[in-house]
Formats: sequence, C-alpha cells, structure tokens
Amino acid sequence: MAALTLSASRLLVGTRAGLIVVIALLLLMFGFGAALSHRFASIGNILNIYEQSAGLALVSLGQTVVILTGGIDLAVGSLVSLTSVLTSGLINGHADLVWPVVAGVLVLGAAIGAVNGGLIVGTGVHPLIVTLGTGAVIQGVTLLYTRGPAGRVPAGFDNFAYGVLPGGISIGATVALLLFLLVSFLLNRSRMGRRVYAVGDDPTAATLMGLPRRRIIVAVYAVSGFFAALTGVYLVSRFGVGQPYSGANYTLTSITPVVVGGTLLSGGRGGVIGTLFGVYLVSMLNNVLNFMDVSTHLQLVIQGLVVILAVSIYVEKQRVFP
Repeated sequence: MAALTLSASRLLVGTRAGLIVVIALLLLMFGFGAALSHRFASIGNILNIYEQSAGLALVSLGQTVVILTGGIDLAVGSLVSLTSVLTSGLINGHADLVWPVVAGVLVLGAAIGAVNGGLIVGTGVHPLIVTLGTGAVIQGVTLLYTRGPAGRVPAGFDNFAYGVLPGGISIGATVALLLFLLVSFLLNRSRMGRRVYAVGDDPTAATLMGLPRRRIIVAVYAVSGFFAALTGVYLVSRFGVGQPYSGANYTLTSITPVVVGGTLLSGGRGGVIGTLFGVYLVSMLNNVLNFMDVSTHLQLVIQGLVVILAVSIYVEKQRVFP
C-alpha cells in the first residue's frame, strides 16, 4: 500500500507538469490562430474545433490507459476501420438493429482488445510487435468483409456526431468529455486505477507486491479496444457509412495527444486529462493549418514532428527529475 501511495504521489507531480505544458501550448496556439484570422477566435469556430475533436478524443482515451501501463496499441486504427464497416454493414438501414449492432460492436472491440492483452502477457512479446501484427490481421479481415463503403444507417444515427445541445455544443464531443472525466476519476480514485499506474511505474515491483499484473494488462487493452470500437461507431455517425480505411490515420494520431499531454511512453506517469487537452491542441493545430491552406498530407508530417518533439522533451524531463 505504501508503494502504491508513493507511486500515486509521483504520478500527480508528472501529471501537473504535463498539464501545465499542454495548457500553455494550447493558449499559444489560440493566440497564433487569433492573430492569423479574426474568424479563428469566433464562437462558431471554437465550437467547430470542439466538435471535430470527438473521434480523436475517444480513441486517444483508450490509448492513454494502455500507455500508462508501459504498453502501446498499434491495432486501434485497424479496429476503428473494422467496427465502422461492421456497424453500417450489419445495420444496413434497419432502425431496429441499431442498438443491438452497436452493443455487439462495442463488445467485439473490447474482446479483440482483451485478446491483444492476452497475447502480450502470454507470449512475452513486446506490445508494439503484437499489436502491429494483430492490426494487420484486423485490417485484412476488414478488407475481406468489404473493399468499399458498407451498408447504410437510418435517419437519426448522425445525432451522435452532429447532434447539438443548447448553445450549439456538440453531443459527440460532450460524450467524449464526460468519458474522460469518468476514466480520470477511476484512475485516480479507484484501486484498479492505482494498480494501472503501479504496473506502468515499475512492473517488477508490482509483481512482487502481488498485483495481478497480467489481468491488469488484459483489462487495459480491452478498454482500448472498446474505445476504438466506439470511435468506429462515431465515424459511421459522422460520415453515414463505414469505410474500410476510416481508421488508418488513428494509429499515429491516437498517440500524439497522449504524448503531448505529458504521459510518458515508458508508463506510470501522466493521465487522461493531459490527453484531453492534447486532443484539443491537435484539433486546434489542424484548424490553424486549415486556415493556412496546408494540405492534409503535410498536416500528418507536422503531427509526426510534434510527437518526436514532445517525446524528446518528456524523456529529458525524466532524466533530470527521476
């Protein structure tokens, strides 16, 4: 218990530092955008940034929980693609199938995530290799199912992505925000959450303390799979149909907000609130680049450079402040 308390105090220090950095960057980005165009700082554009953050927020939430244990999930992009085509393909315009299919897809995502975790603890192979391999398998299954847009969804399914609350606030982005707050509460207030941090901080010590490390790893990958599946459902709501490559870019972009938000890739330090602000920063960056007429392909290059810069900063911080 004392070791868990010590680990918790260390993670709080790291989390605060990460939050300070990402919030400062967010304010700087907002100031740059406002100077670039008066339309950038308008309420309409701010709500647009908030709405467009939903998909990235959902998949990054699951990725954060995995990275906190010192793992990584490179299968999320393929899982987003698979669940998106299954959602629209199985519903195929039938309103009475919406809830059963959505529930089944979410369970499938969690189950595939749990399999990833099981393979990692069962084989002892690094999570990067395991999830890279399973991601390729999942993408292959997706293309066997369909090589183009699959099925269709009934009217009203787009409320998840485009529905708004009073004041024009996006329902999808608000759902993502509430899920972040829920997961943050569980990580910081529950025994399971403290165990997640303990496993990431020192796996050997966690094992010696008698923590069920294998079960924890399987659980966090199941959580990642669940949120990847929820992202797939969200994309169907946004685009009206499932696409076999709809999740292709999420493998990299789901890691970007996690790292920018201060969570160390080595695990044990950081938190989902930092990731949430990282999501808003990435969404705002993309919005600024759109104002500057920067191509989508170049935006991916810039995101990659941001990841490299963020990792180098936090790795150096870890060396100076062990």
